[in-house]
Amino acid sequence: MTKTVVITGANRGIGLSFSSLYSKSGNTVYAVCRSASPELKALGVNIIEGVDVTREEGINKLVAALKGIKIDLLINNAGILRNEILGQINTSTIRQQFETNALAPLLVTEALIGNFAKPAKAAVITSRMGSVADNTSGGRYGYRMSKAALNIASVSLAHDLKPKEVSVAILHPGLVGTEMIGGVGDITPDQAAERLAQRIEELNLTNSGTFWHSNGEVLPW
Repeated sequence: MTKTVVITGANRGIGLSFSSLYSKSGNTVYAVCRSASPELKALGVNIIEGVDVTREEGINKLVAALKGIKIDLLINNAGILRNEILGQINTSTIRQQFETNALAPLLVTEALIGNFAKPAKAAVITSRMGSVADNTSGGRYGYRMSKAALNIASVSLAHDLKPKEVSVAILHPGLVGTEMIGGVGDITPDQAAERLAQRIEELNLTNSGTFWHSNGEVLPW
């Protein structure tokens, strides 16, 4: 059965791989981005361009573009990575990461509540760097803080969306060789998308709100 899939941050990296994967599977894909890349345009999916998910007008544009469309799967993938060092804390980059990594996925999901089919799924692409128990190296203050905030917001979404038959997956992709981390990683974006899609396939209302590694491991908070 074909599904309608909405993916943010779809112009490159894991978002682009998600768009390709779900499109090749015969699904209707709405790829959301600020500026479409040539690679995204080549996929032939529905592109919703000019959407900055950190701005109210961007979310309003997304809502307008999806008016009347029922969503089977929403993937909140858009994110940024900056680096703050103790003694040189940059409050500007920390705020940027909070707005993009934590607040935007919450607001996008809230704005699209009326679009969800019954049942439906929402996935947030987070990071194990947002795990308090897993933090053994310190640093990366804004990224860690923003992902921890995203994780707890996603657990709340899992509870609040359950009566609407929307299940929520909280997903760490692994160390992926994307442009965001300089192209060095253990797996490719295509491999990450395939593994994450399997976790999403396994998602249901009984395991909603679980924090998963893309390899299937349940991660500590």
